[in-house]
Amino acid sequence: MNDRIARIIGPILLLLALLVGWEIAVRLTDTATWMLPAPSDVIRAFKDDWRLLLTHTRVTLSEVLIGFGIALAAGLITGIAIDSSRIIERALYPLLIASQTIPMVVLAPLFLIWFGYGLLPKVLVTALVAYFPLAVNTVDGLKSTDRELIRLMLAMGAKPGQIFRLAKVPSALPMIFGGARISVAFAVIGAVFGEYVGAKEGLGYLMDRSAAMFETPRVFACIFILAAMGVTLFALVSLLERIVLPWRRFTAGST
Repeated sequence: MNDRIARIIGPILLLLALLVGWEIAVRLTDTATWMLPAPSDVIRAFKDDWRLLLTHTRVTLSEVLIGFGIALAAGLITGIAIDSSRIIERALYPLLIASQTIPMVVLAPLFLIWFGYGLLPKVLVTALVAYFPLAVNTVDGLKSTDRELIRLMLAMGAKPGQIFRLAKVPSALPMIFGGARISVAFAVIGAVFGEYVGAKEGLGYLMDRSAAMFETPRVFACIFILAAMGVTLFALVSLLERIVLPWRRFTAGST
């Protein structure tokens, strides 16, 4: 219990110390607000623009959740397909790796041309960014199943579906959740990048417009919201892992 409290209080105290130091440094150097706002200026931006920030936060959060959901489904399907067949693995795995060499800065404008300024291109960018860790971790998790356990189940007459459900899935779940934690954080980055390339709403769009108007406190307010969004979604996936895999908290090295 003490370790858990320390893990919560420690980052909070460090964050508070950084914010206080930031406030003092800005005030002592008399830095212009448009160049680097103090935390108090950012808080004022939250107070003055909370309706605007809330509206754009809802848009970005919807892009993140939908994109992550698509990436989760596609990653699981890809991982299961690659694990199920050597032929599929040899054909698909190199393409999976090669897909990560294509810069998103090239694909995002193309999605904008093909699908317009609506929700779809941002969701696709988000899904593509979040897809790779889920697919790779699913493959690695399924392939890490104890071979002796599989041989034992085959000797006992287990069918492929039973082996997959009773042996491979439990073995792969920790790695799948690990990939999901990474992917959900990447999804936030992907949504913002998609909005930066072309959008009419969302926190990425709001940051771009605010920076152009030298509304720097509002830019930092958006950054803080995005950081909180990423941390919260990461924590929710971790909480879900604890619920689905309760024994993980008692294993060595479990967080």
